[in-house]
Parts: sequence; C-alpha cells; structure tokens
Amino acid sequence: MNGSISREGAIRPGYGPQPPEDAKRLKRARLWRRVKQYRVFYLLLVPVVAYFAVFSYVPMYGITLAFKKYMFNKGVLKSPWVGLDNFRYIFRYSDFWTAFRNTILISCGRLLVEFPMAIIMALLLNEIARSKLKRVYQTVFTFPHFLSWVVLGGILVNILGNTGAIATLFAKLDLPYVSFLGDPATFRPLLYVTNIWKEAGWGAIIYFAAIAGISPELYEAAYVDGANRWKQMLHITWPSIRSVVAMMLILAVGGIMDGGFDQIFNLYSAPVYQVADTLDTFMYRLSFAGRVNLGFGIVTAVGLFKSVISLCLLIIANQSVKRLGQEGLV
Repeated sequence: MNGSISREGAIRPGYGPQPPEDAKRLKRARLWRRVKQYRVFYLLLVPVVAYFAVFSYVPMYGITLAFKKYMFNKGVLKSPWVGLDNFRYIFRYSDFWTAFRNTILISCGRLLVEFPMAIIMALLLNEIARSKLKRVYQTVFTFPHFLSWVVLGGILVNILGNTGAIATLFAKLDLPYVSFLGDPATFRPLLYVTNIWKEAGWGAIIYFAAIAGISPELYEAAYVDGANRWKQMLHITWPSIRSVVAMMLILAVGGIMDGGFDQIFNLYSAPVYQVADTLDTFMYRLSFAGRVNLGFGIVTAVGLFKSVISLCLLIIANQSVKRLGQEGLV
C-alpha cells in the first residue's frame, strides 16, 4: 500500500516508498519528457547514427570471413569455415613481421614527432596579436591538407627523386647526391617532415577551438599579477587544452596500426621496403604486385589482426590518461 502510518495508525496516501511499478513508470515518464525537450538535438543525431549503423556496424558480420574460405557462389554465411588457417597463412611470411615492425615504428615516430607539432603550432599562432596576420598564417598552414598525397607525392618525387631538381642541382655542382626517397636512413625522417607540413595546420584547428573557449578574464588577471606571455601560456592556455590533448592522444594511439598508407604508397620504392613497408602496403604488394590471390578471408584476417591490436592500444591509452587525472573516452 502506498502511504505512511500516522500516530493514530491511519495510512496517509501519497507518502512513503513508491511501488516498483510506479517508480519505473515515473522514470520512463521523466525520460520521455527529456527526449521531448531535446528532440531537436536527437533529430540532428539521426543522420550520424544512421551513417555509422549502415557503414560501420552492419558490415561487422563480415569479420567471419577471417575464419572462412570465401566462395562467391556460396556467399559469406555459407562459405566453409577454415578456423585459423588464414592467420597461419599470413604469419608464415617473414615479410609480414617486417611490415608489422615498420608499422609500429613509423606510427610511434609519428606520435613522438608529428603529434606535438599541431599543439605547438596552435600555441604559437595564438600568441600572434594581429588577428588578420593570424588568419593568414592559419590559411597557409591549413591549405596543404586539402592536397591529396597523389599530387604531393608527384611533387616530392620531382624534387627529391633520382632525376629530380635537387639531384640535377647536385650534379651541376659536382656534389655527392643523397637519394632522399631511396635511402633507408632518410626515408622515415622525410615521412615525418612532409606529413607535418601537410597535416599540422589542420590538426591545430581543434586546439584553436579549445583555446578560443578560454575566458579572456583569466589572461587579464594573470597580466595584472605580472605574468608574461610565456607564463600565461604555461599556466592558463596549456591547462585549459590539456583534456583535449589527452583525447586526441588516445585517438592517435588507437590509429597506430594504420601507418599512413596514402603517403607511404606514393613515396616508397623497392630500395626502402625494409624500413617503409607497412601492413597495408605489404598486403597491397602481395595482392597486386606479387600476383598472389589472397582472397577475402586472408585480407579480412589481417584487418582483424590490426583491429584487435588497435583496440588493445586504445584501452591501454584510455586507462593511462584516466590514471593521469584526465577524462578518457569512457
């Protein structure tokens, strides 16, 4: 009975604990009121949810191909199971493990060299007092992002290739020529430098947005207290964007297994395979240049192998960031 007992022993309705059914009904009513209140925001989310559902979650049933021998006439569901044979087929290649090591090394190098550059660029451009000049620099540094690696790869080959502009200049000056694109010692640094030039400005945009949300009153108070620009950056700007940096770091760690296929594919050549061949480029060469019919099952097995490692790294990075006092993804 819903109520409470008075001194006289009578039960007063409307007081006391609610029955479980009424509590659930009240909770659902509150939920629907909130949905109705924020219905516009939910409508805006519908296209995003639909996109990921159709293109990310529905195709996940194709993961089963990693454990099957795919046959076109039988389809995905009726193709015969082969267990771990697809994984064994790939793992027996010594070049596969070379490509795996290169993927890890190149991606870790990107984290150490490339990832901080967008933060540094955002912090430095924020110190430019003239807004028009700041916008000019932002445009100049962001523009290379919109050029594909097919175009940039052709430009770099014409400049740094064996018959490029620098090689011709060195030959005219009787100087020893270093093949930047064909020397294993210089290829990886070249990857980092060119990708910083292309993507650092674009990556800095999210940090600009975080910096724009900092209250100007904090800088004014710090200035009154005698803090110079360096101290303001160190004690106001950096702490304010630290959570955004942590979030972007987690996402960068989760993408370690990608390696940067577009850039490497358009710049590498046979002399640098030992230091430049990643899992993606290795699978491409094995399928097309190597004249080997790998099949959907083997390619899916490699993709699943990469995804599992990326998931583990993502979880480790997320937990590490939370232990450092920052908010993680979940």
